[in-house]
Amino acid sequence: MPRRALDNPIVPAVLGLLLEQPSHPHKLLADLRARSESHASAATRGTLYNTVAALAEAGWIASQGQERTGNRPERTVYALTAAGHAELVRRLDAQIRDPEREFSRFLGAVAHLGALGPDGAVDALTERERRLRARTAEDERRLAEALSAGVLRLHVIEAEYALRLAHAELAWIGTVAEEIRTGTLPWPTPAPQTDAR
Repeated sequence: MPRRALDNPIVPAVLGLLLEQPSHPHKLLADLRARSESHASAATRGTLYNTVAALAEAGWIASQGQERTGNRPERTVYALTAAGHAELVRRLDAQIRDPEREFSRFLGAVAHLGALGPDGAVDALTERERRLRARTAEDERRLAEALSAGVLRLHVIEAEYALRLAHAELAWIGTVAEEIRTGTLPWPTPAPQTDAR
């Protein structure tokens, strides 16, 4: 198994799920998709199975036998090993301590906001704000539901962090859109377009 499979960003998430309880890859995939939008897009069936194989080969997880539910085929259940727990702690510690600059698609697009023109920029920002407010309200509802169902806050602390980021983004979007509307954000005169012949 290629060593780079251990560099996959879903590795800490898989190890973290196995810290909670032993599981089989099919359930791990479902849990990853249910818990995180970023993992939902990154965690394909093939990627997850390759990652699980690499984790087992590295000795970070170990098979605990087979499990069968109903008419479904037998599935191998994996558990976190002591080495896997140590690796999870090492990675999490490093990721929490090191404030890396993370480049999002939105950040890349905002860098060229001027290309939309003032009206287009306000329109795009307003639409993003509307969609982000709706998503944030749903995320807040789901978090409150989990907490009221007895889920420990520490087990959903990442949802709380994501909500804080969303609220900060909403505040920034509203401020910038208002500055564009009122003209307090200086807007350059568009450069003349040239014919490409």
